[in-house]
Amino acid sequence: MNPLSNRWKSVPDYILEITREIWEERGLETLNHYYAPDIPMRFPECISIGNQRTINGTLATLAEFPDRELTGEDVIWSGSDDEGYLSSHRLLTMGTHTGGGYFGPPTGKRFSIRAIADCAVVGDQINDEWLIRDTAGIVKQLGMEPRQFARDLIEREGGPEKCVKPFSPAIDVEGPYKGRGNDNEWGARMSDILSRMMNKDFAVIRAEYDRAVQTEHPAATTVHSWSDTEWLWMGLRSSFPNSDFKIEHQIGREDPMLSPRAAIRWSLSGNHDGWGMFGRPTGAEVYVMGFTHAEFGPYGLRREWTLFDPVSIWKQILMKTGDI
Repeated sequence: MNPLSNRWKSVPDYILEITREIWEERGLETLNHYYAPDIPMRFPECISIGNQRTINGTLATLAEFPDRELTGEDVIWSGSDDEGYLSSHRLLTMGTHTGGGYFGPPTGKRFSIRAIADCAVVGDQINDEWLIRDTAGIVKQLGMEPRQFARDLIEREGGPEKCVKPFSPAIDVEGPYKGRGNDNEWGARMSDILSRMMNKDFAVIRAEYDRAVQTEHPAATTVHSWSDTEWLWMGLRSSFPNSDFKIEHQIGREDPMLSPRAAIRWSLSGNHDGWGMFGRPTGAEVYVMGFTHAEFGPYGLRREWTLFDPVSIWKQILMKTGDI
């Protein structure tokens, strides 16, 4: 890996080390180098342009959770020296809410959630990014509910017309990364599983998942085996039964000492026109950014991690209904 060879031995080493340096060593100033000056960062809750906004946001988060830790679970990547790399980085992050900020006055409560970031890397600089953290998981562990938290955000930000608009293609910008991942069989297999579920073929879970699968979903939700995994995916799809599903990016990898893995970034775009995990249908136009990581074993898909942001989905619904 020539661009990183002076300091890092691989893409995962680079991603894990700069994450530790920025967050746990408090090296916020290093973002002036590690992030391109005009980097687009897409979160379910908004879009942010430029590394200075990233630095300020990181500072605010550390002030709210001063003991925050970010432990890397996996880095699933594609690309080459010539074209650059795309890293899909899954991490477990934890901290104690001892400062005021985005999540309100300090509660003194501790949280532990997952986040996934897709980062485009050229040389040793990230110039394009998509990121989801399990905001609903933090909210619930701090003693709140995602729907009410979304309602409070809208009111705090000035009402439905003035509040920060959740991310959607309508407010996206074109970034430098144009790749779609790779054609590895495990990425293709996971894309097919997700596509079949979104086409309402939920029999795919019993056909492709290990019966002892462990499934991790938003709001720090952990379930096991087929029926509860079906329930989680049906709850999402039934809320948006006619929305368009799209695979935005797919990676598959096989690496020494690791199971075959896949990292998929996907989206749902349409209307809240069904009963499901978001309650009574409202007709609200909703965009869902999603990530799924998977590990495969001898009996099928053995571990799945999926993230989307219920808080931002509730925000889009409440902005439409005016229920604040």
